[in-house]
Amino acid sequence: MSPTDANPSRDRGITSLRSTHPFADTVRLLLAAFADHGIKVFATIDQQAEAAAVGLAMPPTTLILFGNPKAGTPLMLARPLSGIDLPLKVLVTEPAPGQVMVSFNTAAYLIERHSLPAELVNNLAPAERLIASVVTK
Repeated sequence: MSPTDANPSRDRGITSLRSTHPFADTVRLLLAAFADHGIKVFATIDQQAEAAAVGLAMPPTTLILFGNPKAGTPLMLARPLSGIDLPLKVLVTEPAPGQVMVSFNTAAYLIERHSLPAELVNNLAPAERLIASVVTK
């Protein structure tokens, strides 16, 4: 898959896009884009560092938990269990040197998983578009 594939890889509700940027730049650009769009970053977890702290090795892997309570709260009001998938998450990995992948749950998957009203997809879809715009340009 090239970085500009129009049809990203989809695996059971997860979209994976190949980033056109190095790993650290991808993480930095995502964090900056979230900040620029008023999206709160709740946590950034360096999973490679956590593995190293217990004597294990893994490729660069960072999980970012992000969201906007104004967008997420209506989902949780409609279906409280949707909170298990909120805040949203984006996983940045480098499975092979120079191959940076960015993965996240699709809005459609979250709507279906939690039997949410279809119109609530509009609360989630902008995050998908933002992530794609950051990692493919």
